[in-house]
Amino acid sequence: MSTQTAVRTQALPRVNLLPPEIEERRKLQTLKVALGGTVLASLGLVAALYVLAAGQVSSAQNDLDQANSTNQSLTQQVASYSEVPQTKAKVASAQAQLAAAMGQEVRWSYFLNDLGLRVPANVWLTKLTITQTVDGTTSAASSNGTTLFSPELGTIEADGNALAHTDVAAWLDSLARERGLNQVYFSKSDLGSIGDTPVVSFSSKANITPNALSQRYTVKAGS
Repeated sequence: MSTQTAVRTQALPRVNLLPPEIEERRKLQTLKVALGGTVLASLGLVAALYVLAAGQVSSAQNDLDQANSTNQSLTQQVASYSEVPQTKAKVASAQAQLAAAMGQEVRWSYFLNDLGLRVPANVWLTKLTITQTVDGTTSAASSNGTTLFSPELGTIEADGNALAHTDVAAWLDSLARERGLNQVYFSKSDLGSIGDTPVVSFSSKANITPNALSQRYTVKAGS
């Protein structure tokens, strides 16, 4: 039988035999290394912020240059349109003069074409006289002084023949329905003949109203 002997060894105390100055120097060196790393990190951060700021300044400068270029271009465009108000005023003046000169225009080619389509079948005209008063109005009066008609633009006088008095009445009715005419009446309706054919010779008259104006050159409100 063997006997085992346990031997316990205790940790020996550490004894620092270095002089205190060396230990302090080592700590100081460690502190310097740590501070140096901090300084380098700070410098790196400052450099990164500088690069970022420089990039933002460059971008802002580009935006400013583009804005200045756009402003210059717009200024040139505005200068090119500086004569527009004067031109517009001249156009407005020309339109006003044209409206004044052509304000009394009646498109007689259209008017007479429509009138010709209204002539009854048993009526034929021998004379048509159109009198247009441009500068003012005129009026005709009867022997007792009462006004028979007061034309605003003028009159249309038509002489012709019809087969019967009823045909003359139909002609007067067609005149009354024509746009731009009113106060239609006849001054003569006499029974006669042409060869062996009995006819009624008549004279009629109508007043021309502003509704007959073409208004092609009238300046519209707001234009």
